[in-house]
Amino acid sequence: MTDRFKSTQATLDQFERYVIPNYTRLPVVIVRGEGSRVWDADGREYLDLFPGWGVSMLGHCPPEVVAAIRDQAGVLLHIPNNYYTQPQGDLAQAISERSFGGQCFFCNSGAEAVEGAIKLARLHSPQDRRTIITMRDSFHGRTLAAMTATAQEKYHAGIGPVVPGFRYVPFNDLDALRDAVDESVCAIMFEPVQGEGGINIPDDGFLAGVRALCDEKGLLWIADEVTTGCGRTGNWFAYQHEDVAPDIMTMAKGLGGGVAIGAFTATAEVAKSLIPGMHASTFGGNALACTAALAVFRLIDENDLLARGAELGAHARDLLRDRIGGLDVVTDIRGRGMMLGVQLTVSGADVVNTCRERGLLINCTHDTVLRIYPALNIARDDLDRGLGILADVLAERQPTA
Repeated sequence: MTDRFKSTQATLDQFERYVIPNYTRLPVVIVRGEGSRVWDADGREYLDLFPGWGVSMLGHCPPEVVAAIRDQAGVLLHIPNNYYTQPQGDLAQAISERSFGGQCFFCNSGAEAVEGAIKLARLHSPQDRRTIITMRDSFHGRTLAAMTATAQEKYHAGIGPVVPGFRYVPFNDLDALRDAVDESVCAIMFEPVQGEGGINIPDDGFLAGVRALCDEKGLLWIADEVTTGCGRTGNWFAYQHEDVAPDIMTMAKGLGGGVAIGAFTATAEVAKSLIPGMHASTFGGNALACTAALAVFRLIDENDLLARGAELGAHARDLLRDRIGGLDVVTDIRGRGMMLGVQLTVSGADVVNTCRERGLLINCTHDTVLRIYPALNIARDDLDRGLGILADVLAERQPTA
């Protein structure tokens, strides 16, 4: 594109020599992003309907967030957490006021937030209650305890022994959940909408049922809102689609507008169990990341993006049902807010590749579920154009008579 960027092949060669090949990477080098568009090293433009795997909730490089980062970078980047900083306090207040009035701990990623939530749940519970129940097809992260909590054995392969103290039940099954509770259980953890598991949405009343079970049995409810939080589903947090609240909640992805940050918040009663010396994060809550997150919150508030995300998400589902709902290769279209899934009868990898060739970026999970996480502030015309490309690609896969 410019002299600033190397050629695609030069970067691929560099990665082959110096970077561990643990990711299945596409032969595309993204060098710039703006809003819901990105450009590669060859100058090709793509419409991104899966920006940052859900991280770029406001698109790439939102100007208000970029400006806040630039300003903060010239004032204070990082000091250790044995001092106070104003951005961390302001962000904790912002999260508390938009959720259930708890207290916050800051870290750098969703997996770290989950690890901290697991630790806090056990610290707060009697010593003979160590077990945490999680849901099948969940995803909680790649660190050892978060990976064990992830109830998909494919992620455990070759890494055992995994962390003891986890029990799995089917998602959205209150009877199975109740049957799994015994005197060893201290907490129940799940995503209010499963993302990597296939955009699985619980039945109405499931969250309230979990809350009631936890209250009855003296358990903690941990809501993993790493993906669903910060506006993705049309509310600040997905648990707010029912009139209940968890005891502990994790968040990350969209929180920093592209800057690495994670957090968990807990009720004051539970939070007091995390006494000094029991948990820490060197970079957690640094001034730069907290300033970025505060800019994200301001941008969402000032532009009423929660309501817009809910409206555009409903529009997207209607458009998809109209365009592809009758195709034999499509069995379901589901979603909540700007968290959309299309269930296929065929492998989604080829669909994703063809869409990319036509300038559209989406994702596939569980082999047959297309994932679409548009930015909350995407232009409606861009959203319609992107979904139109997807509809055309899927129509081409319709079996012929």
